[in-house]
Amino acid sequence: MPVRPRLRGAVTFLEVRLGRRGRYQWAIAAAMVVALAASDALLAEDRAYEPLKPLASHSRASVSIVNELRNNHYYPRRAIDDSVSAQVFDKYLDRLDPDRAYFLAGDVEALDGEYRFSLDEALKQGDLEPAFDIFNLFQQRMVERLEHVLAVLDGGLYGFDFTADESLELDRENAPWPGDVDEMNTLWRKRIKAWTLELLLDGEEIEDIEERLGKRYRNRLRQLTQTKHETRSEEAFQTYINAFTNTYDPHTEYFSPRNTAQFNIDMSLSLEGIGAVLNQVDEYTSISRLVTAGPADKSGALKPLDRIIGVGQGETGELIDIVGMRLDEVVDLIRGPKGSVVRLEVIGPNAVEADARIVQITRNKVMLDDQAAKKKILAYDVGGHERRIGVIDIPSFYADPMARRRDEGRATTRDVVRLIEELKDDGVEGIVVDLRDNGGGSLEEAKSLTGLFIESGPVVQVRNQGRRAQQFPDTDSRIEWSGPLAVLVNRLSASASEIFAGAIQAYQRGIITGSRTFGKGTVQTLLPLSRGHLKITQAKYYLISGQSTQHQGVIPDIEMPAAYDIDRIGESALDDAMPWDRISPADYSANGEVAPFVRELQAAHLRRVADDPDFRYLRAMTERDTELRARTHLSLNRETRERDREADDGRRLAIVNARLEARGEPLVESIEEWNALSQVESGAFGDAPIPITPIADGESNEESEQSPLEENPLDDPMLRETGLILLDYIGLNQQVAMVEGEAAATP
Repeated sequence: MPVRPRLRGAVTFLEVRLGRRGRYQWAIAAAMVVALAASDALLAEDRAYEPLKPLASHSRASVSIVNELRNNHYYPRRAIDDSVSAQVFDKYLDRLDPDRAYFLAGDVEALDGEYRFSLDEALKQGDLEPAFDIFNLFQQRMVERLEHVLAVLDGGLYGFDFTADESLELDRENAPWPGDVDEMNTLWRKRIKAWTLELLLDGEEIEDIEERLGKRYRNRLRQLTQTKHETRSEEAFQTYINAFTNTYDPHTEYFSPRNTAQFNIDMSLSLEGIGAVLNQVDEYTSISRLVTAGPADKSGALKPLDRIIGVGQGETGELIDIVGMRLDEVVDLIRGPKGSVVRLEVIGPNAVEADARIVQITRNKVMLDDQAAKKKILAYDVGGHERRIGVIDIPSFYADPMARRRDEGRATTRDVVRLIEELKDDGVEGIVVDLRDNGGGSLEEAKSLTGLFIESGPVVQVRNQGRRAQQFPDTDSRIEWSGPLAVLVNRLSASASEIFAGAIQAYQRGIITGSRTFGKGTVQTLLPLSRGHLKITQAKYYLISGQSTQHQGVIPDIEMPAAYDIDRIGESALDDAMPWDRISPADYSANGEVAPFVRELQAAHLRRVADDPDFRYLRAMTERDTELRARTHLSLNRETRERDREADDGRRLAIVNARLEARGEPLVESIEEWNALSQVESGAFGDAPIPITPIADGESNEESEQSPLEENPLDDPMLRETGLILLDYIGLNQQVAMVEGEAAATP
């Protein structure tokens, strides 16, 4: 391929930047030209890349966003200065090239000198040329890399030496940018080698691997060079402007017109699909959360942080490789009409592509009835006597606003009142409110639900920007349930769930069990713009104790194994999350006495779970998962990888069989047999109970016979143990009452 035309374009690019802003150093410029020349010499063919320009509406939208943030964000009047410019610059590059696998060190050095401290003024003026200059250079680098990868694949993969002692760095977030094209080529050679080895270990042939990877990267190149100009310009603008909005907090972000429509669909739950919220993590499509009671949630086969690498239509349609595909295109592939089948090729957050599993899901609508509160009964045999604990499972805090005004229709509090009455008739001694995986919903419902368990008083405090906190009280003195109470939470319990659990804890009205909650204590509003919408943080929640739930979440009185990785899921895992703080407490008095019993309850809990097979399983898998996350490099030596794989499979098999043996169930002979029986990725299990009778691929709980958990809620280890803790609490209270009664009767 001729080098001269591209060099001429590169020099023109540099001359324009030098002439307009005058911050480039000629040495850096020369280095970039040399890098381009070396890169060009390696390319087998030239692909036309049309530089992008901002749409006319983008400039107006960017100025509106700056003004909205300066005036209406929770932290108003924040100076947009050189320090903000530097943050935006770093975030923008990290969003474009998180693995530092496309930009060269010379590129970054040159861009840094030109733009690190000038983006603040450009933002205030609606000048998007810097953003698009950076994006265009990145896109050109991507085209060059993809052409290089395709050239390597065209040359064949037989030349890889899998006996060499080589490794690939797994997390390059803080790695240095490749210094030159040779260093970049070495990085990509190792990446291709790693993918090849993974697939070889999975039994694929070299020719099939070449075809698979070739298709993947030809698709990516096609997307870069053939996607409509307006679509790609919108992508550039959204990436850049959200690098700015996220300097305020991670929940303040710009939604393009298309993403606004997607957001509205997510909120209304009207989309016919699988009920999963997706995001882009490096080259992968990752599951952010599952919509409660949606098809994916019901299947039990998917968990947050799982990555989707392939999508197929119907039971036999070809699996399309989606690694590196645009998120909107992936969403379009997964969507579909009610009753149709989609097949997903999925790997866990710590797994490699060779460990992929196929999940088959029937698309459906998410109905309000599916998300409604439901009851269960935990029946314990204690000394030959049955003791009952009621469970109220609340997947979300829901309400029909029109129905609330008419005091009719479905609403969380109204449904829970009915369930409590039924549980009273069932003769339960205590009630567990299960808020696991409940991402929140109506603040009004969280407040009124709390009122079912306390006489009256403040439930939550909300503070808007620059104002005093406003208290939201329960004013109804009626108590629906005054008996023993526990609240079970996990890492995905957020917002309204945290308000309810925090209020119950502050009033000492019930025992909080489980794992630390999500920690989202902020309130967002969706504002219309001339193009798209801005979701902006305008308020914070505070518990009646004065403590914020933000970042910290609600810490249970009795903590259980955290099945979700708190370093990857939760507010504290997000960059630039707003900090924890506190305000003055509300005026309230405790309605119960939990604190005096926590130490004894904790001791009894630890004695009980020390030999519990389910808790041993959870602890062992947590330890394994932690070790996998700690890996920094992946060996590219086949013998080493096979040995590591066998050792890990052996460890997983031992953990699985120890649990099966303790439960008196048949053992499995291999980890492949276990994987065939269960869709749950053992290294990334969720808080949802581990099935005793695993669900076969493609079969949902809804379509199969009644699940074991529906037959016996005691098979859920977290729920079972929470019920036992509540029985312990009842016993301790009875002992105190007996002692006090004897003391009162003593003359």
